[in-house]
Order: sequence, then structure tokens, then C-alpha cells
Amino acid sequence: MYLRAISVENKSKYRFFLSFLLVFSLSFTNVFANDSEGHSSDEGFDFSEVMAHHLGDAPIFPLNFGGSIVTEGQPGFDAENHDVFVNHDGVKYHYVGGLDLHITKRVTMMWIACFFMFLIFIPAANLISRNPKKVHNKFTSGVEAFISYLKENVVDASLDHHGHSYYHYIFSLFFFILFCNLFGLIPSIGELTVAASDGLVTLDQKFSLGLGLHTPHSLHTFGEIWSGITPTGDISVTLSLASITLLTIYGTAFSYQGISFVAHAVPKGVPLPLWPLMWVLEFIVTHIARSFALTMRLLANMTAGHVMILALLGFIFMSENWLIAPVSVLSSVLIYFLELLVAFLQAFIFSLLTTVFIGTVMHRH
Repeated sequence: MYLRAISVENKSKYRFFLSFLLVFSLSFTNVFANDSEGHSSDEGFDFSEVMAHHLGDAPIFPLNFGGSIVTEGQPGFDAENHDVFVNHDGVKYHYVGGLDLHITKRVTMMWIACFFMFLIFIPAANLISRNPKKVHNKFTSGVEAFISYLKENVVDASLDHHGHSYYHYIFSLFFFILFCNLFGLIPSIGELTVAASDGLVTLDQKFSLGLGLHTPHSLHTFGEIWSGITPTGDISVTLSLASITLLTIYGTAFSYQGISFVAHAVPKGVPLPLWPLMWVLEFIVTHIARSFALTMRLLANMTAGHVMILALLGFIFMSENWLIAPVSVLSSVLIYFLELLVAFLQAFIFSLLTTVFIGTVMHRH
């Protein structure tokens, strides 16, 4: 009986792994297939278009203040404009002038990440607040374990007894980056849904089933909203997070040291001739360089893994030899699991370095 139980458990593990391989390969090859639509076989496989589709941002919903709309066929319409939209009548248009604040794929993915954060942490906080000393369930225990680890090993370890004021920011920063990283690794739910609907429509038309199926416009909109793109793979996102950290660093310095931080930025014992140069380095350059390092570290790590996965899967289409498919898919799965580790690691490093940088300006050198 014991051996039979082990055998059943191993079979279930194998089934799970094979199912994961199937979903993984289908989800990513769907990106390749969607990007190759409309291209003849003579043109060959264009890897740059796949990269642009999976990694590049694009506007979804128009939002412009002070500009005017130019439709296709009117003077001033530019078909090569990056922000070209299509209205309900199928007419292309874009804005001229004004302030463009279009809602892009990365913005909607950040909304999705925030929605799931609220979905997880608000119920957990409500349960814990009812009786903080009670162990409610595994769900709240897992949330408390994450929070306790960050509190003790990140914030309190770097800021000592001054960390209470920074709990909210550091916790929010960590989980926001983590959820954005992880949702960039989840297959595009929107694109897979649209692909499944289009597949049913194709079957209905091919075999004349007479079901009258069609993919609704709202489903295509959902496909654009849940694009599966990684929000933290854009420099505008990582730079914004690092800029908030930079403002927090300066705010903390002036809050704890007052206006004397301007002079205390330079360590004691610096020779007077070197003082002006050291002031520029310590007061301005050092903190900006730290923020730049936070920006590029998160951006590079969350982009490199996706590029490697796409490149490995792209070998199948570039070689046009399905014998290479098992090797490419298996290698991509291994990189994928590594990316899961990187997603947690980068969120932790960004939060840890933020607290360390904040702690360095609380007191004079």
C-alpha cells in the first residue's frame, strides 16, 4: 500500500509537470502565432516583431487633454503615428497636440496587479484585525509570515527603532514589485481567451456547424487589457519607483537632521579644498546614482529572463524544425522557474536597498 501511494503521488507529479509544460508552450507559442498572422511564409519568421509584441508597450485607451482628433483621410493624419486608435466604426484616428496620457498595456497590468493585491491583503487584514493573537487559517498565516519577515529582516534590521514610520511604504513597495514581476510571468489570460474564442469561430466556419459564433469586441478589449506584459520591464515604471525612493531619502534626511543635512552630508575630516567637490558628490550624485542603480537593476533583471525565454522558443520557428521543440521548451521552462526566483529576489533587493539608503541619511556620517 505504501509503494502504491508513492506511485500514485509520483504519477500526479508527472501529470502536473506535463500539464505545466503544455500550458507553458501553448501560452508562449500563442504570442508567436498571433504576431505572425498576416505574414506570408516567404517573409519568414521575424523575431524582432515578436520581441516588440511581448516586451514593447502600446496604448490601449485614448486619453488626451487639449488636443484635437485627426481621422484617417484628413490632412495631418499620420499612419506611422505610435498612438493610432480605431473607433467603433473601424476608422483610424490619433490626437494632434495636447497632453497625451493614454492608458497603455503596462498601466492595465499594474491595475490588475493592484486589484489582486487588494483582493488578498484587505480580507487578510480584516481577519487579522478581529483577533491579532489568533491563528485564523493558512491564508492569514502566510500573509503574516511575509510581513513579519520583511519587518524584522528588512526594515527593523536597517532602520533599528526608527522603522515603524516606514513599514507601510516598504511593505507596499515590496508587494507591488513582486506582484508586477509575477504577473509578467503568468501567461496572457486575455490573449489566450481571444485565441480560444477565435479558434471556436474558425471551427464553426470550417465545418459549417451553424452555431453563428463570433468573438465579441469586449473580449478583444479584455485581451488587450490582460496582455501579460511585465510592468517592471519598463524604465518608466522602475524609474518612478526609484524616484519615490529618492524623494523619501531626502525627506528622511531633512526630517531627522533638519536643514543641517545640507552641511552634514559631507563626512567629518574632509580637507577644506575638497569640501565643495565632496558636497556635490555626497549631497547630489550619491543619492541619484543609488536611484539609478535601483532603476536599472530591476529593469534589466525583469527584461533579460523574458528575452531568453522568447529566444529559446524562437529557435523552433526560426529553424522550422520541430525536433528542436523539446529542447527549446525544456530550456525555457528551466529559465521560467529561475525567473520565479528572480521575481521574489528583485522585489526583496529593491526593498532592502531602499531601507539601507534611507537608514544612511538618518544620522550624520
